Amino acid sequence: MRLFHFSDDPDIPVFKPRPVLIPTVRPVGREWLNGPLVWAIDGDHDVMYLFPRDCPRILIWAKPETPETERRHWLGDWRAVAFVERHWLERLKEETIHRYEMPVEDFEDLDDAGMWVSRRRVSPTERMAMSRLDREFAPRGVELRVVDSLRPLKGLWTTGLHVSGIRLRYARDWS
Repeated sequence: MRLFHFSDDPDIPVFKPRPVLIPTVRPVGREWLNGPLVWAIDGDHDVMYLFPRDCPRILIWAKPETPETERRHWLGDWRAVAFVERHWLERLKEETIHRYEMPVEDFEDLDDAGMWVSRRRVSPTERMAMSRLDREFAPRGVELRVVDSLRPLKGLWTTGLHVSGIRLRYARDWS
């Protein structure tokens, strides 16, 4: 297994724990997730962060209990689908992000969509610049779907799919 942290900063020698910018309601006993942490994502879920930092996006994939009809309707033959607003497509093609590989032994698994955290400083083991992000999805079995607005997808949270919405506060007409 491999863990990564994605950033637009090309020169991070050490990741220091920091609290989330916008705290969210956490389950009882997990309030500490809003506190100072270093976050990482596993290689199976890294597609969630193959975007410019503030790009709003929705990613979906099947869970074991997802009805087959929903899986076929939303995913077809894809492992997952990533939705992005049309006006972000050029930035996906033009911007470069940096994938930092993190030492697995420094992190604890949250058992939630590939997310891992560390409560202490972490030195990355490797950094790789990534450009032409729009070309990174298909090789991972993920379809990139460009839409005019993410707002019509709000109903996805009522399906049997796993749904991750990231940076939705920046989506047009989301609220």
